Formats: sequence, structure tokens, C-alpha cells
Amino acid sequence: MTSDIAVPDPKTIPPTSDAPSVLSRSGAEVRHRQRERRRLWGRRARQLAVGALLLAAFAVVAWAMRPRPVPVDVATTRGAPLSLVIDETGVARVKDRFVVSAPVTGSLSRLGFEPGDKVREGDALAEIAPVSSPLLDQRTRAEAEGRLDAAGSALGQAKAQVARAATAREQAEQELQRTRHLTTSGALSQQALEQAEFLLRLRTDELSSAQFAEKIAKEELRIARVTLGKHDGGAGERHIDVLAPASGEVLRVHQKSAAVVQAGTPLVEVGDRRGLELVIDLLTTDAVSVSPGTPVTVSGWGGDPLSGRVSRVEPAGFTRPSALGVDEQRVNVIVTLTDPPERWQALGDGYRVEARLTLWRGEHVLQVPSGAVFRRGEGWAAFRVVNEVARLTGVRLGHRGESAVEVLSGLSAGDSVIVHPGDRVKDGVKLQVNP
Repeated sequence: MTSDIAVPDPKTIPPTSDAPSVLSRSGAEVRHRQRERRRLWGRRARQLAVGALLLAAFAVVAWAMRPRPVPVDVATTRGAPLSLVIDETGVARVKDRFVVSAPVTGSLSRLGFEPGDKVREGDALAEIAPVSSPLLDQRTRAEAEGRLDAAGSALGQAKAQVARAATAREQAEQELQRTRHLTTSGALSQQALEQAEFLLRLRTDELSSAQFAEKIAKEELRIARVTLGKHDGGAGERHIDVLAPASGEVLRVHQKSAAVVQAGTPLVEVGDRRGLELVIDLLTTDAVSVSPGTPVTVSGWGGDPLSGRVSRVEPAGFTRPSALGVDEQRVNVIVTLTDPPERWQALGDGYRVEARLTLWRGEHVLQVPSGAVFRRGEGWAAFRVVNEVARLTGVRLGHRGESAVEVLSGLSAGDSVIVHPGDRVKDGVKLQVNP
């Protein structure tokens, strides 16, 4: 590196006393200029580095903010079968069931039937005998024994009166015969005969009254003996048979052991499983779309799927809390199985079933997945994929199936639509279709 400052030759400098000071000043200026030059180059290098960093940061931000394709999942509109169904659980029950109750109050014998046993109409299901006399305390028993003794004495008195009345009647009858004979011979008047006849009728009435008194005494004696539990053994053998009202099998036994039952107490349930039906409780908002004849597929009962049809929708609903504790209005729908009984003979009363009611079915229906359509104002819309660009398209829907919906207008067969579009999907956005 050259300098613009001329350094004097020491040989040309006159030998004066100021020469050392001039040389020192020239060396200081050279060093100062070299330091300034190094500072200038360092400043320029830092400026270049900062500029390069800013340029790189700008490039990174520009690269990060560039529009990227939005990854989406797509589906293709197609024509295929579509069904409008309702899935709900229910129970099976015997259509014609009979709850056999005790006809009278009495002592029930132990039932010998078990659930599942076959019975025929008229078979004796149980026996009800009279209830045994209650236990008496000491005072009541003493009073009853006193009444028993008094009744026995009254019966003896009544028998004596009967005997006396019978003897008096025999005497009056003999007197009437003698009076009639004497009246015929003319020894007595007709008035004597009439008086004898009156006396016989009087004695006959007295005998009848005495006999009735004897019967009353006997009944009072029997009542006194029954109070003390001293009735005859034949009374305890009397019973009433509880008969089966129809042929079938025993479904439930409500009272198995022997006991004293009141009239109307349920004893057993009898029914015929060949008349099995299904009870499906639906929301009332769904039940209004169900009508008699609606086809039903039954599954989830442990066997092969069964076929059936709705026989009736009950006119009255009921309130039942849901699994979340919200009260729901529901109504029972009765389903009749159309398959032969051999296919569902293992299905019993109270078994749980899963039913699918098919309200509508189309064989060739233009449809898209339910997640591809969304509300837009008062109507529906979907995003079509055109050259990897999202295009907002209004659609008109028809029936809604389990996982697909019917498209009436707005889309054509073979169109690609976005399934479950996110917030980043807008009209005109570049798309990246996931494989």
C-alpha cells in the first residue's frame, strides 16, 4: 500500500536540532491514517452482514407467508341405494299372557310348576284351602269353652223338648182316632171331633218348633266347636283348584311357597311363546313417520337377523328419562315377526333386541357423505373440487340416510366434494387432495 505523503530522506535533512520532532510527527500521521482505513473497512463489512441478514429474514418470511394448498379429504358423488332408517332397542314379549291370581283368600299349597313347564287349559296350577282357625288367648279360649258348654246344654234341652213334643203328638193322634170312632157311632158330638183335630195340629206344630230349636242348638254347638278349632276333619279337606286359563307354558311364578294369600294375589303367569311380538319405544318425533306395515330388521338378540313388520303404533305416549337425564316423550311401536317360529324359538319373553325400521328406500339415488354438506343461510352448500381449487356450490337435499344424504340439485354424478371442510377452506382456495 502506498501513501500520498512524502517521507524526506534523512540524508537531505539538514543537520539541525528540529529533525527528530519532524520524523516523529510523520510516523504518527501514517499510523492514524491506517487505523481510519481499518475502521472504514470494518464498518462496511458490518453493513454488508446486516444487509445479508435482513435479506435472508425477508426471504424466510416471504417463503413462510406464501399461499399453500389446503390439505382436504374428498369424496365422489355417486348413484347408489339409500335407506332412511331408525335404529332403536326394544324387548320381546308374549302377546297373549295370563296372570293367574288367587280367586279367594285362603291357604295356598306349594306350587309344583317351574318357569318353562308346559300346561294345558284346565290344568290345576294350585290349591287354596280354608285358613286355619286363629290362635286364641287364655281369656278368649275360656269364653269360647263356656259358650261350647252352654251350646251343648242347650242342645240337650232342645232334644228333650223334641222328645216331649213327639210324645204329645202321638197322644193327640191316638185321641183323635178314638174321638172319630165315637163320633161315627154317635157317642160324641161333631164339636169333640173338631177339638181333637185342633189338638193334633197344635201338637204337630209344637213338635216342628222343637225340631227347629234342636237344629239351632246343633249349629250353635258347631260354631262354638269351630271357634275352638274342634271342627270335623272333613272341613279341612275342602279346597279350591286354581285352573290354567289357556294352553302354553309357565312364564313366571310369583308365589312358589305355601302361604296364606289374599284374593287377587298374582300366583303365576301363563302364555304361549308362539305368539311373540316386539315392543320398540321410539321418540314421538320419529314415531310420526312410522306406519303399520313398515319393514323391520331385528338383530342383536343372539341369533341370525330376523324380519318383521310394524303391526301398530300405540296412540298414547309416555315420558322416560334419557341416559343424560333429559325427559323424553316416547311411544311404543309393536312389531310382528314374519319369519317362521323355528328361526326365533330361542327368543323369549323380555329378551332385548335391536330393531332397524326402514322408513324409505331408493335403489339409485345421487348421494354424498353427510359430512360434505353444511348449512348456508336458509339452504345447504358444499365445496366442489375443480382443478384442485375449492368452489362453493349450493345444493338441494332430499332424504337423509345413516351416513349419506340425497342430492336433488347442485351436484352431478362423479363430482368431487370436500368432506368435513375446515375454516381454511374458502371459495377459490388452492387444495391438496389427501390420498
